[in-house]
Amino acid sequence: MPTKVRSAGPEDAELVDTLVRELADHQDEGQYITVTVERWRELLADDAVTVLLAEHDGEPAGYVSAVRRIHLWTGREVLGLDDLYVRERFRGAGIGELLMLELARAAALPGRLTITWGMRTSNEGAQRFYARLGASLNTKVLAAWPYDAYAPRL
Repeated sequence: MPTKVRSAGPEDAELVDTLVRELADHQDEGQYITVTVERWRELLADDAVTVLLAEHDGEPAGYVSAVRRIHLWTGREVLGLDDLYVRERFRGAGIGELLMLELARAAALPGRLTITWGMRTSNEGAQRFYARLGASLNTKVLAAWPYDAYAPRL
């Protein structure tokens, strides 16, 4: 059976949670995952959240996740890719590209949305992969200002 991609729904919350945790552990960032399965049920019911699951021979092989948001300079929505993950045993089989193409189809339907994302500058494999898809790679510093850092200033 070939690989197929489908949209995740609230009933997939446990699977999505498992895959997200696998990715975080792969990046040595598992300690930062705080989302719960119940929260995933809520998120997967939100129209702004897109999670696509790849299944190969009926087995979960990976996922891509994204969130629609407004780009204030243009007043139009963009699709912010959050994660692209393919389980190690399925890598090299075109599943990452398949997931990205299905995400592109989802972005094209509601108004030809631009897809944006970030990645570590040290992740040269990802940069090559995205460049092969035709993505433009722009260097930018990604900043985060967590509550614990700004709260003392309030």
